[in-house]
Amino acid sequence: MQTLFLDRPEGRLAYDVQGEGPLVVCQPGMGDVRQVYRFLVPRLVEAGYRVATLDLRGHGESDTTFTAHDDVAAAQDVIALAEHLLAPGEKAVLVGNSMTAGAAVWAAAERPDLVAGLALAGPFVRDGDVTAVQRLMLAVLIRRPWGTAALRSYVKGLYPGTPPADLGTHLARITASLRRPGGWASFKATTRTTHEPARERLGAVAVPVLVVMGTKDSDWPDPVAEGRWIAEQLHGELLLVEGAGHYPQAEQPEVVAPAVLALLGRAFAGASERV
Repeated sequence: MQTLFLDRPEGRLAYDVQGEGPLVVCQPGMGDVRQVYRFLVPRLVEAGYRVATLDLRGHGESDTTFTAHDDVAAAQDVIALAEHLLAPGEKAVLVGNSMTAGAAVWAAAERPDLVAGLALAGPFVRDGDVTAVQRLMLAVLIRRPWGTAALRSYVKGLYPGTPPADLGTHLARITASLRRPGGWASFKATTRTTHEPARERLGAVAVPVLVVMGTKDSDWPDPVAEGRWIAEQLHGELLLVEGAGHYPQAEQPEVVAPAVLALLGRAFAGASERV
């Protein structure tokens, strides 16, 4: 798979594109890399969609030269990639995981002319309640020299159900990303993200939405309740993935893919009707 680069004002963003058809753009969450969608993308491509996966600023193969690493910056990046890949009058469906769910919400509210729908997995669209244990864990995660190993262990724990057989390889990709010059600093900057800009724009989203939440997502005290709240705010559908954690699209793609494909069908049909 060829890595492509999108020029932005402070550096380049790495992405790849597979398939032909209506455009779907996927962004991974904080600390992760675009290969987190490695099981979902082939299913979407086979169904007739063109799928782009985009590394975050300072993550994966993207440059570490950026100064902003928040939800709004990620939203502006996904908008820029959509503009780059879409023909005039076309729209894309955005897929966001973790913090980039918030970015997708902001982008949909900001550019309804470009966004046909949203699929949000393990979504953060507002700032959650952080326990003392989580605060301590975050303090450990962002410190060197043990920070990389701690993050690797933390991410592994976010796959509580049936971890992918190649999880070790994926964790190695994350480790390599963090160990690049500037990679760790980019990750630390991303941890300071607030999701308040996304929460403020929830009411402005007027496209079909699918919320995908693992029932064992430990990033939320009550992931089921959070998933229901997000779906209610966005007038969307909720898919609860039993036993999955923060990355349901990688743990149970056979469950997630059909729901995403159904969302794509609704979103692109609706976009055509609105043209």
